[in-house]
Amino acid sequence: MKNPMLEVVSLLLEKLLLISNLKLFSVGPPVDKAKSSFYEINSFLRGDVLEVPRVHLTHYGIYLGDNRVAHVMPDILLALTDNQGLTQKVVSNKRLILGVISKVASIRVDTVEDFAYGANILVNHLDKSLQKKALVNEEVARRAEKLLGMTTYSMLWNNCEHFVTYCRYGTRISPQADKFCENVKIIIRDQRSVLASAILGLASIACLGLASYTTLPAIFIPFCLWMAG
Repeated sequence: MKNPMLEVVSLLLEKLLLISNLKLFSVGPPVDKAKSSFYEINSFLRGDVLEVPRVHLTHYGIYLGDNRVAHVMPDILLALTDNQGLTQKVVSNKRLILGVISKVASIRVDTVEDFAYGANILVNHLDKSLQKKALVNEEVARRAEKLLGMTTYSMLWNNCEHFVTYCRYGTRISPQADKFCENVKIIIRDQRSVLASAILGLASIACLGLASYTTLPAIFIPFCLWMAG
C-alpha cells in the first residue's frame, strides 16, 4: 500500500522541479537547416547515448542508426488522439509542458536534427560522468527499441535520463533529479526557510483574512519545515 504522505511529497517535488526549470521546455530557436547538416551522423554508433544540454537540464536519447534517435518525450496530444500523423510531428512547447503536468509521454523516434533542435550534441558523456561500464552498443539499442511506445512520465522517477541509463547501464538513475532533491533538502534544512514560510503565511492571513485555506498552510508548512530541519 502506498504511503499518502510520500505521494504528496513526490508530487510537490515534481511540481517544484517543473516550475524551477520552466525554461527547459523552450526547445530553442527554429532549427537552422544549415546547422543541422553540421551533425556528423556518420560518427554516431548504434547504441550511443546522445546528450543535448538545455538551459537548466540536459536531454538524452539513444542513437538507433540511420539518423534515428529514441528518446522520452512528454506530449499531451498522446492523451487526446491516436492519429500518428499528428503525434509524430515535432512536439511543441505547449504540448510538452502539458504532457509533463499530465504525466503523459512516449518513447519515440526522431531524426538527429529534430532531437537536438539546433543544439550541440555530446556523445556517451554519461560514461565518464557516471563512471559506469556500458553494455554492448547493440544491446543498448535493442533495449531502447523494446521500450518504444507510450509511457508514464515523471520528472523525478521516469524521465529521459532514467530511460537512457537503463538502456546503457541496466540501472535506472537520474543524477539531475537526485541533484534537485538534494537542493530541496538543503532548503528544508535551512532554518531561514521556516522564518520565510511563517512570514508568508502571516502575510497571506493579513491580505486574505483568517480562513482555513490561509490559516492551516500558515501553521502547517512552517511546522513541517521545522520538524524536517
